[in-house]
Amino acid sequence: MYHEIDLDKIDKNSEPPTEEPARQYYFMAKCREWVKDFEQRHSRLPQACVVNMGCQMNARDSEKLTGILENIGYQMTDSEEADFVIYNTCTVRENANNKVYGRLGYLHAYKKKHPHMKIALCGCMMQEPHVAQRIQKSYSFVNLVFGTHNLYKFPELFAASLEGEDMVMELWEGTDQIVEELPVERKYSFKSGVNIMFGCNNFCSYCIVPYVRGRERSRSPKDILGEVEQLAADGVVEVMLLGQNVNSYGKTLKGPISFAQLLTEVEKIDNIKRIRFMTSHPKDLSPELIQVMASSPKICNHLHLPMQSGSSRILEKMNRRYTKEQYLDLAKRLREAIPNLSLTTDIIVGFPGETEEDFEDTMDVVREVGFDSAFTFIYSKRTGTPAASMENQVPEEVVKVRFNKLLKEVQTISAQRAERLTGQVQTILVEEVNSQDPSLVTGRLGNNSVVHIPGDASMIGTFVDVTLEECKGFYYYGKPITTA
Repeated sequence: MYHEIDLDKIDKNSEPPTEEPARQYYFMAKCREWVKDFEQRHSRLPQACVVNMGCQMNARDSEKLTGILENIGYQMTDSEEADFVIYNTCTVRENANNKVYGRLGYLHAYKKKHPHMKIALCGCMMQEPHVAQRIQKSYSFVNLVFGTHNLYKFPELFAASLEGEDMVMELWEGTDQIVEELPVERKYSFKSGVNIMFGCNNFCSYCIVPYVRGRERSRSPKDILGEVEQLAADGVVEVMLLGQNVNSYGKTLKGPISFAQLLTEVEKIDNIKRIRFMTSHPKDLSPELIQVMASSPKICNHLHLPMQSGSSRILEKMNRRYTKEQYLDLAKRLREAIPNLSLTTDIIVGFPGETEEDFEDTMDVVREVGFDSAFTFIYSKRTGTPAASMENQVPEEVVKVRFNKLLKEVQTISAQRAERLTGQVQTILVEEVNSQDPSLVTGRLGNNSVVHIPGDASMIGTFVDVTLEECKGFYYYGKPITTA
């Protein structure tokens, strides 16, 4: 929709529309007037920096923020010493919050020397009430604060912050509204994330996400497919369908549709060559989805399936709603149906009450499944979650020993599995010029593994058949196959 709207033709003197997204385009036009005035006074365009600090869904949200700012007229920069800086925050772990506070301390000093600078905070961290209170009390120099539920209102809120010096703060506890038809500036021209749902209903006892992202809300399949079709027409060849738990997609719609059925429809769209998705919850992964993945030429042979723990007792305390045995059975069925599947996972070490026996159960699953990769985390207490008040918090020194043992095992198994592909011919999608060696380009296999090959920028966005010549554990060096 936004491709058809000329902001300069919007009547800024009229009352703002009440319908979305027209209301936000009205405020984008108002903001553009401010940008023009800035340019006249400073003989340059104002610069903006969007700092993404979270997951793939945050990254997609940051692309929206960037798209809006560019349409307003801002010049984008990677430097935080800009005229406008916005942090799109994460709050899954405590250190993510601390990072934000640290950056704000730096920006405060910079802003004292550049008083025209504007600072904004948005994302999951802002949805925590104690965070909002702390920002108001200790970081009054911040100009704009909003959360995950009203991100689409960024133009309206930004306009309010440009017009005054007081902090603009608008945080919602929840919403069922989905507004997607706003500008997006993709990081890559050839691949894109697509939000298919928002929020989460699982309430794992350690996780803050349902409290900050809200309850599940699925987008209509018509809107999703329309967006993918538009992306395909714009040169996108790979899409990643995004949601906190994509396996439960469709349950909130009036006409229920399963995630497997949605994938089947996305697969029909011409020019889309690769389909990825995340994140999957084991309890909702259906036999239908396994069958669709196994039979699809477009769905990538990679599945991220967070295990979190291999102990049934700990899994129950986590409120994960599956057992060790059920996870192992699911992994076995996936491997049998999709022999070349790359299976990755998340694992938490040191959950409250975790015993040595519980930890060994986790090690058992790691060895039996043989994960291609695993993101391993030390349990992080999150205020407001049930786990934060649980007894028997595991001593830090015990957790570190277990974590290091798990990490070593995961790395050994991952390297062994990766080595099996050495010498094979595989297809990569070239993504960028290698940041360390400009004579190389970097791409990804369907299983999400990184491959470096000789090449140049002209290859970006193309599929290249390569021989995987050398495995380095977590990535490969390859050689393009040339045709006569």
